[in-house]
Amino acid sequence: MKRNPLVPFFLIMIIGVGLMFLFSINGVDNAKQMASEKEGGGAKQETPSNPEDIYKSTCIGCHGDQYQGGTGPSLKGVGDRLSKAEIKEVITKGRGGMPPNMVPANNADKMAEWVSKIK
Repeated sequence: MKRNPLVPFFLIMIIGVGLMFLFSINGVDNAKQMASEKEGGGAKQETPSNPEDIYKSTCIGCHGDQYQGGTGPSLKGVGDRLSKAEIKEVITKGRGGMPPNMVPANNADKMAEWVSKIK
């Protein structure tokens, strides 16, 4: 009995077309989800309110994991050199290479208080 050599190729073709169809449906769903996120309807990330968590999420890259400095200056003893109001101004308006608004405005007071106590 002879087997038809084209059968495996047709099976592979049918499986491939089916997979393309399934991936297309998934892609359309993902496109709708990305569009809703772009419009602001998607899941929003929570910004931390604890000064230490804010530091870990936004400041650690420049000021270091032990506040030792790096790209940005060391934060050790900043409270001895600057008042809390000056620290808050730097946090909100930026200075030198530090960009403004790295910390949400409603958390700037807590952050300035926390930074002033770093020794």
